[in-house]
Amino acid sequence: MMGKSERTIFLADCQSFYASVEKTEHPWCKNKPVVVAGDPARRSGIILAACPIAKSFGVTTAERLGEALKKCPDLVVMRPRMQHYIDVSLMITQIYKEYTDLVEIFSIDEQFLDVSGSLHIFGDPVIIAKSIQQKVLQQTGVWIRIGISSNKILAKIATDIWAKKSKTGICTLHKSELETRLWPEPVHKMFGVGSRMTTHFARLGMYTIGDIARTPLSRLKEKFRVRFGKQSDIHAEVMWRTANGLDDSPVTPGTFHTPPKSVGHMMTLPRDYTQNSEAETILLELTEEVCRDCRRKGYMGWVVSVSCMCSPYEAPTGFSRQMKMPDPTNNTNAVYEAAKRLFYRYWDKMPIRRMGVTLSNLIDDQTYQLTLFEDQVRARALDKVTDQIKERYGSAAIVRASSRTASGQALERSHKIGGHYK
Repeated sequence: MMGKSERTIFLADCQSFYASVEKTEHPWCKNKPVVVAGDPARRSGIILAACPIAKSFGVTTAERLGEALKKCPDLVVMRPRMQHYIDVSLMITQIYKEYTDLVEIFSIDEQFLDVSGSLHIFGDPVIIAKSIQQKVLQQTGVWIRIGISSNKILAKIATDIWAKKSKTGICTLHKSELETRLWPEPVHKMFGVGSRMTTHFARLGMYTIGDIARTPLSRLKEKFRVRFGKQSDIHAEVMWRTANGLDDSPVTPGTFHTPPKSVGHMMTLPRDYTQNSEAETILLELTEEVCRDCRRKGYMGWVVSVSCMCSPYEAPTGFSRQMKMPDPTNNTNAVYEAAKRLFYRYWDKMPIRRMGVTLSNLIDDQTYQLTLFEDQVRARALDKVTDQIKERYGSAAIVRASSRTASGQALERSHKIGGHYK
């Protein structure tokens, strides 16, 4: 049990979420190695999820499908169904809410639960965790792992380091156990530390989580400044607080609906694009998606950003640049003209593999009064009508003529969510 004054926080993680959903709905592949992956013909052949059987062959998330098939020729490859995964995730959220109203979505397959107020109803934390596991498994076929602790960061660490490796799928990490249990673990197991950061810590002489935790914060900031520059104090403090298990943030329902800092879309192209007309077609399609999202959410943006990655894959070139516009806007044509100027200012004419457009410095589109000349009134009215048609009949109901050319991707993307098939 947690201490009387401590909260009881869960981090519930769905095992191989997309693959688990597919195996549940395709019983014939229950004992087969299954992965969910994009279409290699469109250069999106990346493993999005691999079931435990596939992982036993060395298949890993985010590797290329071709490499995975070399490791496991009998791999069953499923095309992603993003809308369905979203629906199942929301179904799991509703199950969690049967135990507590304090449920915070962390990602499509991870959610925080504060069950502090539910202990007197459902029993101790492990009993609650087992009950949730069984109910989710029975109703969705998805096995969840649960880390239990007194705050969110420790619950996340308990899940990642131990619950995912446990046969029961449940692990409790008490704050009193940090020195004996957490600190001996290698740095790369700490939340927020990837391979590059692990290398940086090694060069600072830090190899375990305890090496970070025991370093006085002021000293760690000094080390970070030498290595990363004057702006690294916040990063140093985040690392130090994580290693020491310090996290005061509450489990907050509804964080999924907080206002965005930016709205952006990115596209990996099915082949290298070299012509101006091809690049402009994709820029326009991306801008249209971004502006439509902004209009739907009620925002306009002051700053437009354009990113571009060029071939070759082994040593790509590219850029990511932004500019402030004279007025905030969510009008497709206005943002497109700004994005096009940015693109041609920095593109080095190398073949394009990937492009992205983002609007940031967002404000409520009702609070900023534009100088509404007749052309602006007409443009906003046209945007509203086309948005309504697309909402009712789908995003492919109206497409620009350029999207009907060989370089256009709007029709293909209309079948996707977040870059993956619905």
